[in-house]
Parts: sequence; C-alpha cells; structure tokens
Amino acid sequence: MTSFDDIAPVSDELTEYDRAHIKLYMRLLDAADDGAEWTEAVNVLFGIDPVQEPGRARRVHDSHLARARWMTKSGYRQLLQRPSDRD
Repeated sequence: MTSFDDIAPVSDELTEYDRAHIKLYMRLLDAADDGAEWTEAVNVLFGIDPVQEPGRARRVHDSHLARARWMTKSGYRQLLQRPSDRD
C-alpha cells in the first residue's frame, strides 16, 4: 500500500503528491461512482478501520475524494501540460 497523508493537498497547483497518488484518486472516484460506502472505501484503499479511527478515516476519505474530484475538473489540465517531470 502506498503511503499517504491524512489530508490531501489543497492547492490550485498539481503537486508531486497528486502525481504519486493518481491511481488512488481514480480508485476512490470509481468507488464513489459505484455507490460504495465511504467506510468500505477508506478501509480497502487506505487500510484505515473506520470503527477504530472514525475521525481520521473520515478526514482521509473526504480530503482525498475532494482532491480526486478537483483533478477531474481542473488538475488534469496541468497533468496534460506536463505529463511527467521525469526524463
């Protein structure tokens, strides 16, 4: 499992964190689109038990889902402009 921050970036700029977590964002969006319970998504995708850590689980889920949605609305443009910083 990829390491992650409890709070996803809040920025108008695409970050290295975003680049490293694009697959996670897509899986989170898929889960939301499929109607999965947020508790199941946070358990499967982040390995956080929402019963044991309800506040943290909600923060992690909600902040990353919000960032994933930002990526679909505007962040992807920056990704297309600079697909990779690695050469």
